[in-house]
Amino acid sequence: MELRALRYFVEVVRQQSFTAAAERLFVTQPTISKMVKALEEEIGAPLLLREGRQMVLTDEGRIVFQRGQEVLAAHAQLQAELDDIGTLGRGELTIGTPPMGGSLFTPAIAEFKRRYPKIELKLFEQGSRGIEAALLAGELELGGLLLPVDAELFDVLPISRHPLWLVARHGSRWDAAREVRLAELAAESFVFYGESLALNDVVTRACRDAGFAPTIVARSGHWDFMAALVHAGLGIALLPALYCRRLDAAQFTCRPVIEPEISWEMAVGWRRNGYLSHAARAWLEMARETLPGRFSTEFDLLSPMRAGSPPA
Repeated sequence: MELRALRYFVEVVRQQSFTAAAERLFVTQPTISKMVKALEEEIGAPLLLREGRQMVLTDEGRIVFQRGQEVLAAHAQLQAELDDIGTLGRGELTIGTPPMGGSLFTPAIAEFKRRYPKIELKLFEQGSRGIEAALLAGELELGGLLLPVDAELFDVLPISRHPLWLVARHGSRWDAAREVRLAELAAESFVFYGESLALNDVVTRACRDAGFAPTIVARSGHWDFMAALVHAGLGIALLPALYCRRLDAAQFTCRPVIEPEISWEMAVGWRRNGYLSHAARAWLEMARETLPGRFSTEFDLLSPMRAGSPPA
């Protein structure tokens, strides 16, 4: 069984599209189709069936997909261990950075490049769930994860914990509030997180526990664009207090959300019992030196004199 055909098939299943898989792997769509067909002929059974726009795995396809991911991860680890023979004088390291929390990694990235300038540092921007999948597949050694994660699958280094705050356009009915119960937002229109982001699920569950399903008018994975949409009048958003601190008090009103408080907890994660290269271990040392304590926790909240504080 050719490893390349296995990689193409796994990517088609992940992307639910031959075209998207081809774009991700930088090959043509006919090449992907040909290799998947050859894999099916070798196995002697179809692996994928189309039902409308959906791709459905056959029984054989489910086995090949599951074991194929394991084979590809093992191959990636083997290659990493072989490439790691030597020193940190050269090489590369790919780190998964979530769109919402990529800036949290800046201090470690900058210090790493200063100390190891010949190591090529690649950043893989994806939501936390995508980073988890890439870590398990051996495509990444390290990545930013939204806590909690499955402790049987990942080891983590927590780096940041911030509550989510209401962000509204200044001049709204929330200007006079000191804090906001989540249930009070039931009638609001929400600028929400992208469906591929784990934070989307966290906020959705919190809203449902508070007794309502949020009315979503727009989605994004970038806090500054979400804030811009709020300022444009589309609705309100829930953003980490860390980013609320950067908003103009003349344009935005930011208030703590309570009952429940929703936390945005970020960590650097890696596959439990997986191989970490010298470069990855060096980067973790940078993270331990530069990240913990550098950013605020849930107690380091937005100053009451910033971002539209209510009157005394």
